[in-house]
Amino acid sequence: MDNPIPEIDKIRRQLMTIEKPKKLKLLVVDDEPDNLDLLYRTFRRDFNVLKADSGINALEVLAAEGEVAVIISDQRMPEMKGTEFLSKTVPQFPDTVRIILTGFTDIEDLVEAINAGQVYKYITKPWDPTELKAVVQRAAETYDLLKQRTEELRRANAQMALLTSLVNVTQLSTSFDSILDPLARSFGESFGCDGCILQMIDARELAPIQGSYSTAGKVENWLRSDPLTTQAIASGQMQVSVNVSNDEKLAAVSHYSDNGVKAHLMVPIIYRSQTLAVLSLQWKQPFALREDELKLIHSSAQLAAIALTATRCC
Repeated sequence: MDNPIPEIDKIRRQLMTIEKPKKLKLLVVDDEPDNLDLLYRTFRRDFNVLKADSGINALEVLAAEGEVAVIISDQRMPEMKGTEFLSKTVPQFPDTVRIILTGFTDIEDLVEAINAGQVYKYITKPWDPTELKAVVQRAAETYDLLKQRTEELRRANAQMALLTSLVNVTQLSTSFDSILDPLARSFGESFGCDGCILQMIDARELAPIQGSYSTAGKVENWLRSDPLTTQAIASGQMQVSVNVSNDEKLAAVSHYSDNGVKAHLMVPIIYRSQTLAVLSLQWKQPFALREDELKLIHSSAQLAAIALTATRCC
């Protein structure tokens, strides 16, 4: 398995068949029903638009829906001004881009909010629809860029943490058996898995020796009855079901529904053309890893193979 690209390309093609571009979420907040309806109709074609008629209700919408890309809020509303509402969203949703609509000259409030990073731009009422659309489009692009940079930083930190963990496990483990659970945990935590099994191979068959990790605290090992296991051992290549509910070859395999597993990546651990183990990464939601994360799994599996070989020989 010197070249992981064909495997990763195959997984990417599978993802392309199930992934559909999703509209970004846009929250519009205004206490005037006509304005709220106009904002909804202006953006409903390009965004998944959520509505709220007050800052308090908008906070409830965010609590239920989670992060949105852009918030457009009126400034002058009863109970809570727009800038006050927006300031409350910053700690939990720092990447959300915030726009204020104002029909008044609330310069002091607006300048303070803009300087504090709480407001991306303000638009005066009555707004020009073309101008507002252009501003919101730029805001959405800014959000995408922020998310991309945040994700890049997260992935870089995860990569460093995984590689450091693998090295530490190898150096600190005193026996072969003691290395398996920590290795499974390192992979599971690094890639947000709900379950992870690292099981040794003997004569191209699963051996009893294994390590495991689970967010639920218990892992049921059903790899012996899984077609992906057989395919991974036979081919020496990663096998994946990106969305089990749409995977015909796994339709009759009951352990997926029994354990709530929606996606499964099976990685053979190979050293000098010999399959030493298989690594099972399981998620309770459809597959969501990026190409660089797949490459990291591949390279880390090679490091794990070296660690297993070195520890077994000691």
